Amino acid sequence: MGLDRRGMLKLGALGLAGAAASRVSTVAAGAAAHGGEPHDAPPASAAPLAAGASDTTPADVKPLDILILGGTGLTGPHQVRYALARGHRVTIFNRGRKQPEWPGHVQQLLGDRDKNDYASIRAEVDKGRRWDICIDNPSSVPIWIREAAAALKGHVNGYMMISSVSAYADNAAPGQDETAPLATFDGEALKETSTSLRADMGKYAGLKAASEAETRRQFGDRATIVRPGLIVGPGDETDRFSYWPLRLRRGGEVLCPGDGRDPVQFIDARDLGEWMIRLAEQKTRGAFNAFGPDYGLDMTALLYGIRASTTQGAKFVFVPAEFLEAQNVSPWSDMPVWVPSTGDSAGFHTRRNAKAVAAGLTFRSIADTVTATLAWYDAQPQDRRDAGPRSGIKPEREAEVLAKWKAQRGG
Repeated sequence: MGLDRRGMLKLGALGLAGAAASRVSTVAAGAAAHGGEPHDAPPASAAPLAAGASDTTPADVKPLDILILGGTGLTGPHQVRYALARGHRVTIFNRGRKQPEWPGHVQQLLGDRDKNDYASIRAEVDKGRRWDICIDNPSSVPIWIREAAAALKGHVNGYMMISSVSAYADNAAPGQDETAPLATFDGEALKETSTSLRADMGKYAGLKAASEAETRRQFGDRATIVRPGLIVGPGDETDRFSYWPLRLRRGGEVLCPGDGRDPVQFIDARDLGEWMIRLAEQKTRGAFNAFGPDYGLDMTALLYGIRASTTQGAKFVFVPAEFLEAQNVSPWSDMPVWVPSTGDSAGFHTRRNAKAVAAGLTFRSIADTVTATLAWYDAQPQDRRDAGPRSGIKPEREAEVLAKWKAQRGG
């Protein structure tokens, strides 16, 4: 049940990341807008991930001036809070649609990258403003990189871009590292916009790779490229990971994909955001795969790790990938996180992260991610929670597939 190349490209839109009263200064220039049997005993491989990084700032860390393009999505708020905790000065640039509460002073510049509206940044540049690092969270089209570079020219010492593991050319070969070939884009990449990308997500991989190339073209050896896999944790509005903690918390028999041995990789948004701030502190350059854990984790171990944090006695029923395919149960959308480790997707969840780990990437435990995710979800408005998770198979459909599987097995 491997996925073809176009399916993997659509899958690849992985990244499409206050304790006190908000103290935000806003500069308004521009738009403000196994075999199928229930599993009852956890395997030995269900070990916790390494502890997350401390907020303690090393004595030798120099306070930085940090500009974050975005800053209010999934990863951005964790970057902001961690940077403030470590004594850095933070500026965010976005459309102003969200106003989080920050535990310290954050300058907000308003603008709209879809309209090449960087007037608020240019006003700061005209006053002689400089930043030690610009962190570009949302860019998926190269024109955004080029236009940001034009606004910041000569006024930023480094540029860090969030790309994606989907920027790679293929996912068939297991164990690839950052030197693997990147995707190509068939067309004029600089003419693509966020609107044209949303209209055809099959362009995602090629445009992410083209955005990386534009970043290198504009910033040379001052560029840092971060390629996360699935970003999860508190604040994830897609529920692509949250489905499993929510489903296991509900209890009962749970439809699970394959034989449980397919590998999985993901990154807690807090681990990703905090590590990127440390990369900025260390002036680390280059390209990095950003996901965990730092040991082999399969679907069975992940689900047992989640169940240990929900304690509702859920029973796992692993159903072969071939049966799921026959029932039109899809990887990733119906069975979140999971991608079968066969065919064109054999290497999707097996890319190497040793370079990032050597550069200081650390991982919270599965229990930490699950607990924080559920706490965040439970704090959402009632109508959001009543609607159920936005990813994953629906309860009635899950029950139907489980019944058909039992009937086929004579049970």
